[in-house]
Amino acid sequence: MKRLSIIIFSLYTTAAGFGQGIKKYDIGNSGCEAYFYCDPGTATVDYTPDSSLVYTMECINEQLHYGLICVKFISSITPVKEKEDLMIQYIDYLKDQFKIKESAGYGKGHTMDNYAPATGVIDFWKDDTGAEWKIKSWTDGYYIGFMYVYADGSLNSANISKMDLFLNGFRFPGM
Repeated sequence: MKRLSIIIFSLYTTAAGFGQGIKKYDIGNSGCEAYFYCDPGTATVDYTPDSSLVYTMECINEQLHYGLICVKFISSITPVKEKEDLMIQYIDYLKDQFKIKESAGYGKGHTMDNYAPATGVIDFWKDDTGAEWKIKSWTDGYYIGFMYVYADGSLNSANISKMDLFLNGFRFPGM
């Protein structure tokens, strides 16, 4: 009985530490949603020069910064190649804004199992302070969902599955 209690306690503490609750949050009134490990609060809303809506959210959990930028285009972009090119142009713009000094290079052609119109791009960055970033961006031609995780130093490789779950947690309207 004592041994069973120790096993149950060990499983509980392991699950509590690793499997911290991930919860879905609305991204303003965009119709999009994203999963976070922490409460990102209410989305901040801004506009691009062409009047597209931009929503931003961020929070910190276990020394990792989780954030997103969601752009709702004023008109759709097609076909897939144009969507991916536009998304990469936006990511390149963000590299400059976030003072990224090193980049592994884009991994293109990511897809969502439950949403065929989406295409994704992934990259790994290091900024001018030495912070490491892992980013993933999604678009369906109507929205760009730019998801990022960064640490003030090195990203802990033990958190890879947790980071990937977050980076894959962007949801387009109607999903």
